[in-house]
Amino acid sequence: MRRARAAGLALAALLLSPLSAAAQSKGEPGRFDHYVLALSWSPSYCEAMGARAEPTQCATARPFAFVVHGLWPQYERGWPESCVSPAPFLPEPLLRSMLDIMPSRRLVLHEWRKHGTCDGADSAGYFATLRRAYERVKIPDEFHRLDAYRMVSPGEVEAAFRAANPGLAPDMIAVACDGRRLTEVRLCLSRTLDFTPCPEVDRRACRAERVVMPPQREAGPAPQRTE
Repeated sequence: MRRARAAGLALAALLLSPLSAAAQSKGEPGRFDHYVLALSWSPSYCEAMGARAEPTQCATARPFAFVVHGLWPQYERGWPESCVSPAPFLPEPLLRSMLDIMPSRRLVLHEWRKHGTCDGADSAGYFATLRRAYERVKIPDEFHRLDAYRMVSPGEVEAAFRAANPGLAPDMIAVACDGRRLTEVRLCLSRTLDFTPCPEVDRRACRAERVVMPPQREAGPAPQRTE
């Protein structure tokens, strides 16, 4: 019985190890197939994290909506990460210049160390590409301002992004959720920042029928929930 169980565990490890290795690897800078631009719905992050949330993002009067989580070099299957360790120094002026679309110093540093070092460019080049990717995508008008809780289906959000961005097909975008809240919209871009298919990213999309989008934060009392 013990031998059979040990054999079963060994087989499971053998079957799973290629998938784990494919999922992420240290990688070589500049060697990747495409990017994923992850746009985070900031109010979901702030609500989920509560007192642990980044103050710059969640405890100010500025009502952040979709912000950049990151620009991630990807393989067709899996992704590289932390390709240079320790990561090259990130100059303070460059870090500050990104806070308008990535409103967290910790996030900017984290993304540079984990994903930016796999891009193959220096920090100025990587963050310039990140900003161009962000400017490449049009946020649907209905998501620039949200004053009350809104229930949506992932398909509705995806359709709104596709309508606002000609050339964006269903297999080039994925909506992510934490089971209850919409957390991110992930768009796949080629190395020249054109929309491109990414079946693996699309397969990891949110499967919930409906999710909530919390409203943007303002100074003063928290907004009341309506459904």
